[in-house]
Amino acid sequence: MAKIEKNAPTMEKKPELFNILEVDGVPLAVLSKELWDKICNFPARPDDLILATYPKSGTHWMQEILDMIQNDGDVEKCKRFPSLDRHPFLELKFPHKEKPDLEIALEMSSPRLIKTHLPSHLIPPSIWKENCKIVYVARNPKDCLVSYYHFHRMASFMPDPQNLEEFYEKFMSGKVTCGSWFDHVKGWWAAKDRHQVLYLFYEDIKKDPKWEIEKILKFLEKDISEEILNKIIYHTSFDVMKQNPMANYTTLPTSIMDHSISPFMRKGMPGDWKNYFTVAQNEEFDKDYQKNMAGSSLTFRTEI
Repeated sequence: MAKIEKNAPTMEKKPELFNILEVDGVPLAVLSKELWDKICNFPARPDDLILATYPKSGTHWMQEILDMIQNDGDVEKCKRFPSLDRHPFLELKFPHKEKPDLEIALEMSSPRLIKTHLPSHLIPPSIWKENCKIVYVARNPKDCLVSYYHFHRMASFMPDPQNLEEFYEKFMSGKVTCGSWFDHVKGWWAAKDRHQVLYLFYEDIKKDPKWEIEKILKFLEKDISEEILNKIIYHTSFDVMKQNPMANYTTLPTSIMDHSISPFMRKGMPGDWKNYFTVAQNEEFDKDYQKNMAGSSLTFRTEI
Protein backbone atom coordinates (compact mmCIF):
# COMPACT_ATOMS: atom_id res chain seq x y z
CA MET A 1 0.00 0.00 0.00
CA ALA A 2 1.30 3.46 -0.91
CA LYS A 3 2.60 5.54 1.97
CA ILE A 4 0.76 8.87 2.10
CA GLU A 5 1.71 12.08 3.89
CA LYS A 6 -0.56 15.10 3.62
CA ASN A 7 0.88 18.54 2.99
CA ALA A 8 4.44 17.29 2.77
CA PRO A 9 6.80 20.27 2.64
CA THR A 10 8.27 21.00 -0.78
CA MET A 11 8.12 24.70 -1.58
CA GLU A 12 6.47 27.76 -0.16
CA LYS A 13 2.79 27.84 -1.02
CA LYS A 14 0.74 30.53 -2.68
CA PRO A 15 -2.38 31.24 -0.61
CA GLU A 16 -5.17 28.63 -0.64
CA LEU A 17 -4.60 27.33 -4.15
CA PHE A 18 -2.13 24.55 -3.65
CA ASN A 19 -2.11 21.27 -1.77
CA ILE A 20 0.64 18.69 -1.65
CA LEU A 21 0.06 15.02 -0.95
CA GLU A 22 3.19 12.94 -0.69
CA VAL A 23 2.64 9.40 -1.97
CA ASP A 24 5.51 6.91 -1.72
CA GLY A 25 7.87 9.85 -1.37
CA VAL A 26 6.52 11.60 -4.50
CA PRO A 27 5.03 15.09 -3.95
CA LEU A 28 1.77 15.28 -5.91
CA ALA A 29 -0.68 18.12 -6.50
CA VAL A 30 -3.62 16.07 -5.23
CA LEU A 31 -6.41 17.74 -3.22
CA SER A 32 -6.84 15.10 -0.54
CA LYS A 33 -6.29 11.52 0.54
CA GLU A 34 -9.93 10.86 -0.37
CA LEU A 35 -9.28 11.99 -3.94
CA TRP A 36 -6.13 9.89 -4.06
CA ASP A 37 -8.15 6.82 -3.04
CA LYS A 38 -10.52 7.50 -5.94
CA ILE A 39 -7.56 7.87 -8.31
CA CYS A 40 -6.17 4.51 -7.20
CA ASN A 41 -9.55 2.92 -7.89
CA PHE A 42 -10.12 4.70 -11.19
CA PRO A 43 -12.02 2.36 -13.55
CA ALA A 44 -10.12 2.42 -16.82
CA ARG A 45 -11.74 1.27 -20.05
CA PRO A 46 -9.95 -0.82 -22.69
CA ASP A 47 -10.26 1.94 -25.28
CA ASP A 48 -8.87 4.69 -23.02
CA LEU A 49 -5.82 6.47 -24.41
CA ILE A 50 -3.49 7.73 -21.70
CA LEU A 51 -1.06 10.58 -22.21
CA ALA A 52 1.66 10.45 -19.56
CA THR A 53 4.46 12.94 -19.01
CA TYR A 54 6.64 14.59 -16.41
CA PRO A 55 5.45 18.22 -16.12
CA LYS A 56 6.63 20.60 -18.85
CA SER A 57 7.67 17.80 -21.18
CA GLY A 58 5.24 18.43 -24.04
CA THR A 59 1.94 17.36 -22.47
CA HIS A 60 -0.02 20.21 -23.99
CA TRP A 61 1.62 19.79 -27.39
CA MET A 62 1.02 16.04 -27.52
CA GLN A 63 -2.60 16.49 -26.39
CA GLU A 64 -3.19 18.73 -29.40
CA ILE A 65 -1.56 16.18 -31.72
CA LEU A 66 -3.64 13.31 -30.31
CA ASP A 67 -6.82 15.39 -30.40
CA MET A 68 -6.20 16.22 -34.05
CA ILE A 69 -5.55 12.54 -34.84
CA GLN A 70 -8.72 11.42 -33.05
CA ASN A 71 -10.73 14.04 -34.95
CA ASP A 72 -9.18 13.27 -38.35
CA GLY A 73 -7.58 16.69 -38.62
CA ASP A 74 -10.82 18.61 -38.07
CA VAL A 75 -9.50 21.95 -36.83
CA GLU A 76 -12.88 23.29 -35.72
CA LYS A 77 -13.62 20.20 -33.62
CA CYS A 78 -10.28 20.69 -31.91
CA LYS A 79 -11.36 24.23 -31.02
CA ARG A 80 -14.59 23.04 -29.35
CA PHE A 81 -13.26 23.90 -25.88
CA PRO A 82 -10.10 25.47 -24.46
CA SER A 83 -7.29 22.95 -24.21
CA LEU A 84 -7.50 22.47 -20.44
CA ASP A 85 -11.21 21.61 -20.68
CA ARG A 86 -11.01 19.12 -23.54
CA HIS A 87 -9.20 16.23 -21.89
CA PRO A 88 -9.01 15.68 -18.12
CA PHE A 89 -5.99 15.10 -15.94
CA LEU A 90 -6.35 11.97 -13.85
CA GLU A 91 -5.06 13.46 -10.60
CA LEU A 92 -5.60 17.22 -10.78
CA LYS A 93 -8.21 19.72 -9.60
CA PHE A 94 -7.95 23.16 -11.16
CA PRO A 95 -9.13 26.31 -9.32
CA HIS A 96 -11.49 27.36 -12.12
CA LYS A 97 -13.30 24.00 -12.25
CA GLU A 98 -16.09 23.01 -9.89
CA LYS A 99 -14.93 19.42 -9.56
CA PRO A 100 -11.75 17.38 -9.96
CA ASP A 101 -10.83 16.25 -13.46
CA LEU A 102 -11.24 12.65 -12.26
CA GLU A 103 -14.99 13.17 -11.88
CA ILE A 104 -15.14 14.75 -15.32
CA ALA A 105 -13.35 11.69 -16.74
CA LEU A 106 -15.84 9.34 -15.13
CA GLU A 107 -18.71 11.12 -16.88
CA MET A 108 -17.08 11.13 -20.32
CA SER A 109 -18.18 8.85 -23.11
CA SER A 110 -15.67 6.56 -24.81
CA PRO A 111 -13.11 6.75 -26.24
CA ARG A 112 -11.44 8.96 -23.64
CA LEU A 113 -8.09 10.72 -23.82
CA ILE A 114 -6.83 11.13 -20.25
CA LYS A 115 -3.67 12.91 -19.17
CA THR A 116 -1.46 12.25 -16.17
CA HIS A 117 1.83 13.35 -14.62
CA LEU A 118 1.92 10.33 -12.32
CA PRO A 119 5.06 8.18 -12.25
CA SER A 120 4.50 4.69 -13.63
CA HIS A 121 4.44 2.98 -10.21
CA LEU A 122 1.52 5.17 -9.07
CA ILE A 123 -0.70 4.63 -12.12
CA PRO A 124 -4.13 3.13 -11.24
CA PRO A 125 -3.95 -0.68 -11.58
CA SER A 126 -6.99 -0.77 -13.88
CA ILE A 127 -4.98 1.01 -16.61
CA TRP A 128 -2.53 -1.89 -16.69
CA LYS A 129 -5.29 -4.48 -16.29
CA GLU A 130 -7.27 -3.09 -19.24
CA ASN A 131 -4.07 -2.93 -21.31
CA CYS A 132 -4.72 0.71 -22.22
CA LYS A 133 -2.49 2.33 -24.80
CA ILE A 134 -0.21 4.94 -23.28
CA VAL A 135 1.77 7.65 -25.05
CA TYR A 136 4.66 8.89 -22.92
CA VAL A 137 6.66 12.00 -23.82
CA ALA A 138 10.04 12.70 -22.22
CA ARG A 139 12.01 15.95 -22.48
CA ASN A 140 15.63 16.64 -21.67
CA PRO A 141 15.94 17.64 -18.01
CA LYS A 142 17.69 20.97 -18.49
CA ASP A 143 14.97 22.48 -20.66
CA CYS A 144 12.36 20.76 -18.50
CA LEU A 145 13.77 22.45 -15.39
CA VAL A 146 13.76 25.94 -16.97
CA SER A 147 10.24 25.53 -18.38
CA TYR A 148 8.95 24.19 -15.05
CA TYR A 149 10.46 27.18 -13.24
CA HIS A 150 8.66 29.65 -15.50
CA PHE A 151 5.40 27.70 -15.13
CA HIS A 152 5.67 27.96 -11.34
CA ARG A 153 6.08 31.71 -11.75
CA MET A 154 2.94 32.25 -13.84
CA ALA A 155 0.53 29.61 -12.48
CA SER A 156 -1.17 30.63 -9.24
CA PHE A 157 -1.89 27.04 -8.24
CA MET A 158 1.80 26.11 -8.26
CA PRO A 159 4.19 26.81 -5.35
CA ASP A 160 6.27 29.98 -5.50
CA PRO A 161 9.65 29.01 -7.01
CA GLN A 162 11.39 31.95 -5.28
CA ASN A 163 14.25 32.16 -7.80
CA LEU A 164 15.94 29.95 -10.37
CA GLU A 165 18.80 29.01 -8.04
CA GLU A 166 16.41 27.65 -5.39
CA PHE A 167 14.23 25.93 -7.95
CA TYR A 168 17.31 24.34 -9.53
CA GLU A 169 18.24 22.77 -6.19
CA LYS A 170 14.72 21.50 -5.55
CA PHE A 171 14.42 20.05 -9.05
CA MET A 172 17.75 18.26 -8.72
CA SER A 173 16.73 16.75 -5.38
CA GLY A 174 13.26 15.75 -6.60
CA LYS A 175 11.49 18.09 -4.17
CA VAL A 176 9.15 19.50 -6.80
CA THR A 177 5.63 18.42 -7.71
CA CYS A 178 5.77 14.95 -9.33
CA GLY A 179 9.12 14.27 -7.72
CA SER A 180 12.34 13.25 -9.41
CA TRP A 181 12.59 13.75 -13.18
CA PHE A 182 15.16 10.93 -13.22
CA ASP A 183 12.86 8.43 -11.51
CA HIS A 184 9.93 9.45 -13.71
CA VAL A 185 11.61 8.99 -17.08
CA LYS A 186 13.36 5.77 -16.02
CA GLY A 187 10.20 4.29 -14.53
CA TRP A 188 8.21 4.80 -17.71
CA TRP A 189 11.16 3.59 -19.82
CA ALA A 190 11.01 0.29 -17.93
CA ALA A 191 7.20 0.17 -18.19
CA LYS A 192 7.33 0.17 -21.99
CA ASP A 193 8.82 -3.32 -21.93
CA ARG A 194 5.80 -4.72 -20.07
CA HIS A 195 2.88 -2.64 -21.32
CA GLN A 196 1.49 -0.85 -24.37
CA VAL A 197 3.62 2.28 -23.98
CA LEU A 198 4.85 4.37 -26.89
CA TYR A 199 7.86 6.27 -25.51
CA LEU A 200 8.59 9.49 -27.41
CA PHE A 201 11.08 12.30 -27.00
CA TYR A 202 10.20 16.00 -27.14
CA GLU A 203 13.35 16.79 -29.11
CA ASP A 204 12.59 14.12 -31.74
CA ILE A 205 9.07 15.51 -32.27
CA LYS A 206 10.52 19.01 -32.63
CA LYS A 207 13.14 17.88 -35.15
CA ASP A 208 10.92 15.65 -37.31
CA PRO A 209 7.23 15.93 -36.38
CA LYS A 210 6.08 13.97 -39.42
CA TRP A 211 8.17 10.91 -38.54
CA GLU A 212 7.06 10.97 -34.89
CA ILE A 213 3.38 11.49 -35.70
CA GLU A 214 3.57 8.54 -38.09
CA LYS A 215 4.87 6.46 -35.15
CA ILE A 216 1.83 7.53 -33.15
CA LEU A 217 -0.54 6.65 -36.00
CA LYS A 218 0.99 3.18 -36.27
CA PHE A 219 0.74 2.72 -32.48
CA LEU A 220 -2.93 3.76 -32.53
CA GLU A 221 -3.61 1.67 -35.65
CA LYS A 222 -4.98 4.75 -37.35
CA ASP A 223 -4.81 5.54 -41.07
CA ILE A 224 -5.04 9.10 -42.35
CA SER A 225 -4.26 10.76 -45.66
CA GLU A 226 -1.06 12.71 -46.36
CA GLU A 227 -3.18 15.85 -46.55
CA ILE A 228 -4.58 15.35 -43.04
CA LEU A 229 -1.12 14.46 -41.71
CA ASN A 230 0.30 17.72 -43.06
CA LYS A 231 -2.65 19.61 -41.58
CA ILE A 232 -1.94 18.08 -38.15
CA ILE A 233 1.75 19.00 -38.41
CA TYR A 234 0.88 22.60 -39.30
CA HIS A 235 -1.83 23.19 -36.70
CA THR A 236 0.21 21.65 -33.88
CA SER A 237 3.33 23.64 -34.67
CA PHE A 238 4.45 25.97 -31.89
CA ASP A 239 3.84 29.22 -33.76
CA VAL A 240 0.31 28.26 -34.83
CA MET A 241 -0.68 26.91 -31.40
CA LYS A 242 0.69 30.05 -29.75
CA GLN A 243 -1.80 32.14 -31.76
CA ASN A 244 -4.73 29.79 -31.05
CA PRO A 245 -6.70 30.90 -27.95
CA MET A 246 -8.18 27.40 -27.64
CA ALA A 247 -4.65 26.02 -27.33
CA ASN A 248 -2.53 28.69 -25.63
CA TYR A 249 -4.35 28.94 -22.25
CA THR A 250 -5.04 32.67 -22.68
CA THR A 251 -8.77 32.09 -22.07
CA LEU A 252 -8.01 31.35 -18.40
CA PRO A 253 -8.33 34.20 -15.89
CA THR A 254 -5.05 35.89 -14.96
CA SER A 255 -5.77 34.83 -11.37
CA ILE A 256 -5.01 31.26 -12.53
CA MET A 257 -2.35 31.76 -15.19
CA ASP A 258 -0.74 35.17 -15.53
CA HIS A 259 0.77 35.38 -19.01
CA SER A 260 2.18 38.84 -18.24
CA ILE A 261 4.62 37.13 -15.86
CA SER A 262 5.53 34.43 -18.38
CA PRO A 263 3.49 33.12 -21.32
CA PHE A 264 2.39 29.50 -21.01
CA MET A 265 3.76 28.88 -24.50
CA ARG A 266 7.12 30.51 -24.05
CA LYS A 267 9.71 29.27 -26.56
CA GLY A 268 9.32 25.53 -27.09
CA MET A 269 12.83 25.20 -28.51
CA PRO A 270 15.39 22.72 -27.15
CA GLY A 271 18.52 24.40 -25.85
CA ASP A 272 16.90 27.36 -24.06
CA TRP A 273 18.51 26.15 -20.83
CA LYS A 274 21.77 27.73 -22.05
CA ASN A 275 20.23 31.15 -21.41
CA TYR A 276 19.70 30.28 -17.72
CA PHE A 277 22.28 27.79 -16.45
CA THR A 278 25.57 29.12 -15.12
CA VAL A 279 28.73 27.24 -16.04
CA ALA A 280 28.92 25.87 -12.49
CA GLN A 281 25.28 24.75 -12.54
CA ASN A 282 25.76 23.01 -15.87
CA GLU A 283 28.83 21.16 -14.65
CA GLU A 284 27.06 20.13 -11.44
CA PHE A 285 23.98 19.06 -13.41
CA ASP A 286 26.04 16.91 -15.78
CA LYS A 287 27.70 15.13 -12.84
CA ASP A 288 24.34 14.47 -11.18
CA TYR A 289 22.90 13.32 -14.49
CA GLN A 290 25.66 10.76 -15.01
CA LYS A 291 25.17 9.48 -11.46
CA ASN A 292 21.37 9.24 -11.66
CA MET A 293 21.24 7.75 -15.15
CA ALA A 294 24.06 5.22 -14.67
CA GLY A 295 23.03 1.84 -15.99
CA SER A 296 20.09 3.20 -18.01
CA SER A 297 19.91 2.90 -21.79
CA LEU A 298 17.99 6.19 -21.94
CA THR A 299 19.71 9.02 -23.80
CA PHE A 300 18.64 12.65 -24.20
CA ARG A 301 19.59 15.51 -26.45
CA THR A 302 19.87 18.92 -24.81
CA GLU A 303 19.70 20.72 -28.16
CA ILE A 304 18.86 19.95 -31.80
